[in-house]
Amino acid sequence: MSANDCKASDFKANEFKDGLIKEIPNLRAFAASLSGSMQLADDLVQDTLLKAWGNSEKFEPGTSLRAWLFTILRNTYYSLYRKRGREVQDSEGTYAERLATHGNQESHLDLADFRKALAKLPEEQREVLIMVGATGLSYEEAAEICGVAIGTIKSRVNRARTKLAELLSIGSVDDLGPDRTSAAAMQRAGSEPVGS
Repeated sequence: MSANDCKASDFKANEFKDGLIKEIPNLRAFAASLSGSMQLADDLVQDTLLKAWGNSEKFEPGTSLRAWLFTILRNTYYSLYRKRGREVQDSEGTYAERLATHGNQESHLDLADFRKALAKLPEEQREVLIMVGATGLSYEEAAEICGVAIGTIKSRVNRARTKLAELLSIGSVDDLGPDRTSAAAMQRAGSEPVGS
């Protein structure tokens, strides 16, 4: 191997390492949503990074590193539960509640309600909603990770959003944000001349 070949491979290794580091927050969020435990999420992320680093030659440059890492993480998670022979259900939202830090502000309560509702979604819907909605993966990338058709991903996301809106008692877009009276008052205040 020539000196130029060594420099090129070192550059690719550094670029790959930087890509792995950049994806850690996304991996951690996805792992937490799958497992319901920050401790298990951190273990999953660590295992994912080790597997990715050990198999870096299998990554195809030009493809999505995030999708490749999410696939590794997802497979690691499901392998772990197959080995244990059981899967922890969080239908009551017990694990999701532990993730929330409850504060005195209403936004913390809204977040807690959202997490409880999210935990009530079927796992396949929750998983794709987080992939597409929270981590910004495309439908195509999510389909590749889950090993299903793009239409299946779109359907799962749509069903998840509909169910989430139902669980949060959001009937329409008008139900989001300030109530109609407050919105009308803000609009009226914005249209009046200053000083009147």
